[in-house]
Amino acid sequence: MSRIASCFAELKTQGRKALIPYITAGDPQPQATVELMHSLVEAGADLLELGVPFSDPMADGPAIQAACERALVHHVSLHDVLEMVAEFRKINNHTPVILMGYLNPVEIMGYKTFAQQADKVGVDGLLTVDLPPEESHDLVEELNQNGIDPIFLAAPTSTAERLEKIAHAGSGFLYYVSFKGVTGANALDVDSVAKKLNQIRQITPLPVGVGFGIRDAESAAQIARVADAVVVGSAIVKQIAAHANDMQKIKIEVTKLVGSMRAAMDAMTRQAA
Repeated sequence: MSRIASCFAELKTQGRKALIPYITAGDPQPQATVELMHSLVEAGADLLELGVPFSDPMADGPAIQAACERALVHHVSLHDVLEMVAEFRKINNHTPVILMGYLNPVEIMGYKTFAQQADKVGVDGLLTVDLPPEESHDLVEELNQNGIDPIFLAAPTSTAERLEKIAHAGSGFLYYVSFKGVTGANALDVDSVAKKLNQIRQITPLPVGVGFGIRDAESAAQIARVADAVVVGSAIVKQIAAHANDMQKIKIEVTKLVGSMRAAMDAMTRQAA
């Protein structure tokens, strides 16, 4: 069983939901990333989503676009990101790490080389936001051979036919985008999310994580009521941007935010039990 599957199975026995924070590798500076990953786990993260900086992050809103720009100033590459995961694994060998980004860097490295290197350093999943399941066979095959979960996005506009393709190609969990648009927007309709998740669960037994629009403890708890996992990115990245020159302040504010989400999510699940 993969680290991701084990994590979700353990949380299910506890009656809890997964909290998956996102940060961009190398933001605000490369040496801060591994330390921040450990801080997120200490604050209550169950899985980590580590963004691979890219020059044209078309699915992301202004906050994560700016994070990529800050990382690319330091020339942070996919090779660097893999080294960061290897460094993280020297201390933490249990928290799943998912790389999130765009296909181009993986394609340049080569699917086979990437999958082998990612497995070697302890990457557990890969989400390439611009790779549709119809075109994913070659990469998915390499990932599967190296024990890495390919994770795909589903959207409010995804049809039942497309959801079946996404579920068939992916493993680990399915990432549901809570609304149409880019990361960092403010719209969040929990009832609509719940309705779509019911449809998804009729198609696949995979856990479903929900991201986009989750910005505080209240919204995290609302989504945790209906989803298996809560993914939060822009709200964290904004705190990093606000204190980019003060790593200690970043850790304080990010830990406070993630800790408040963890507490609210756990309180919600206790009330529902």
